[in-house]
Amino acid sequence: MIEILKKMVGNLDADYYDLRYETKLTERIAMNKKEVRAFEQNTGDGYVLRVMKNGGFASVCFTKPEQAPLAIRKALENAEVLSRNQTVPKVIAKAPKVVAELKANLLLDPREVALEEKLTLVRHYSDLLFEQPKVANVEIGYADVIRNKFFINSEGSEINEELVTTRLAGSIITQEGNLTQTVRIAFGGSNGYQKVLSREADALDRAKIGADLLKAEPVKGGTYKMVLNSSMAGVFTHEAFGHFSEADIVRDLPALREKMQIGTKLGTDNLNIIDDATLANQLGYYQYDDEGVAVRRVNLMTNGVLTGRLHDRFTAGEMGEPVSGHAIAEDFRYAPIVRMGCIFIQPDKYSLEELLAAMDDGLYICNAMGGQTSGENFTFGANYGYIVKGGKLQNMIRDINIVGNLYKTLKNVQMISKDFILTESGGCGKGQTNIRSCHGGPQVYFKELTVGGK
Repeated sequence: MIEILKKMVGNLDADYYDLRYETKLTERIAMNKKEVRAFEQNTGDGYVLRVMKNGGFASVCFTKPEQAPLAIRKALENAEVLSRNQTVPKVIAKAPKVVAELKANLLLDPREVALEEKLTLVRHYSDLLFEQPKVANVEIGYADVIRNKFFINSEGSEINEELVTTRLAGSIITQEGNLTQTVRIAFGGSNGYQKVLSREADALDRAKIGADLLKAEPVKGGTYKMVLNSSMAGVFTHEAFGHFSEADIVRDLPALREKMQIGTKLGTDNLNIIDDATLANQLGYYQYDDEGVAVRRVNLMTNGVLTGRLHDRFTAGEMGEPVSGHAIAEDFRYAPIVRMGCIFIQPDKYSLEELLAAMDDGLYICNAMGGQTSGENFTFGANYGYIVKGGKLQNMIRDINIVGNLYKTLKNVQMISKDFILTESGGCGKGQTNIRSCHGGPQVYFKELTVGGK
């Protein structure tokens, strides 16, 4: 395929170009109320051409090889138009030439498992959960996505990388009288089908939480000392801080660029935030991004000081900072944009018991249920939590929404645990969907957070 791509671009006259072709195979099953609602396999493929000419930069997506000449002509025309109508020409940072062929490192390849066998697995989890106390409904599904990407550029890079993602996820709805509660489950990853097997104990644990929530107390609104578990701390890191570390967002928002200058002290001395997509077997793992740049570990914050940013080659060129390998596309329909890979707070040395003991009285908040940000302010929902008295867990609480300001919250970190858990299922929706967006990390004690409620 690499040779075919090279023939397509031929003698393309541009200052820079790259061409990406990929195939995408998806198998999906969905069940609701014990009924099969989806049982399907989909395939697709396509090309993304990007061209820089005289400081103008344009991209064109196409689906058939015979469309390549038209795509090249349109990309060049668009780049020329942009070069004449912009005050600042595009600059691309240098990156090494790469020649590589990489297959996904899988313990059990989902392509070797029949779709009917996958349905049997989904039905097994559905039936198991329906047997648990107070469970009124189970919405559950399985999906795997296989992307096989081929990339060339005018600098001589030739890369073929395969990415395989598996996911079994859904919602457990419990009910007592008129009160219902929802708990989510999600198993999966990037290293094989085995990630969704033998997870009955995890599924049953989630069902028990759903039943317990029917007896939980609604949280009382106010400001508390608070420990966030790995899920909640991970969502805070991704949503509130991580997007502010993506260089395209910083570039396009002058006020944010002023606050997020490298070398600025933003957090406490014990706070280190890292993006590391090189962690093997984790959901966010990959070796080369969709610009053909090797991804590297980036220390975004070191001892509370902003020390790094996530880049594609163009933001790196504009800001005069090193490339990081974080240009990711959803699939063959899109040109890449700057995306997080696997972001987390670096663990420290404390146990959860030590965090709770240091907090004494407060709240222990668990498992994110979505959220949103508005500039530097955030709102995150939590599935459940516990009142903490004298360092000990007391009554379960529900209906939890945490609100806060990023910069204030970064300075409220007190202690960080040594345990380290990363998500098995991703789904960042910045511009395009990134199903491999990974976060998580340790549990974190904050001296002050505000929760909405009664």
